[in-house]
Amino acid sequence: MTTAISPTPTPALAQPQTARQHARRDGALLAAFELAEEGGYEAVRMREVAERAGIALGTLYRYFGSKDHLLASAMAQWSTDLRGRVEARPPNAGSPVEQVIEVMRRAARALERRPQLSEALVKSLFSHDTGVAEANHEVSRQIHLMLSPPLQALDDDTRDGLIDLIAQVWHSALIGWANGRFPIDEIGVKMQRAVRLILEPRFP
Repeated sequence: MTTAISPTPTPALAQPQTARQHARRDGALLAAFELAEEGGYEAVRMREVAERAGIALGTLYRYFGSKDHLLASAMAQWSTDLRGRVEARPPNAGSPVEQVIEVMRRAARALERRPQLSEALVKSLFSHDTGVAEANHEVSRQIHLMLSPPLQALDDDTRDGLIDLIAQVWHSALIGWANGRFPIDEIGVKMQRAVRLILEPRFP
């Protein structure tokens, strides 16, 4: 009789608890940002991230299970920072449709300004590595927080459904660009077209 071998469980990743642990994790994210901006996806290597952040390699792996998990977490942080800028200077001119378009154009322009970093962050979202899905959920949550204010006139279910659809188009546009289907400056154009098609029937 053949004895089934149970798979080795994936160790749970640590969550920072103390100020020092948060600083280490934030330092790793900053190092990943810097390396990606300097050389793109291939330039981000876990050992070099640890060295630049001034932490042990084992400590880095306590918080991020892989390079893709690290970069996907950096993408979530990028989205959080973008939301902070949008909240500090919210779009308030024009219709709700124009306000949503303005938010998405700002996101697209932020990607255009740092193309190597953007490519590295987007490529990480393709991965099935541990932690990437959670980071993707956080990116989606930040999009919801950015787009909800202009759409407050809608009921909750309608608003959430429309934002989900816009977020899916955003994700698809990022993948299309990363796969070389169109240049980076087309992302904003595609998002503007999509937002109009999705929202204008609700705001004639």
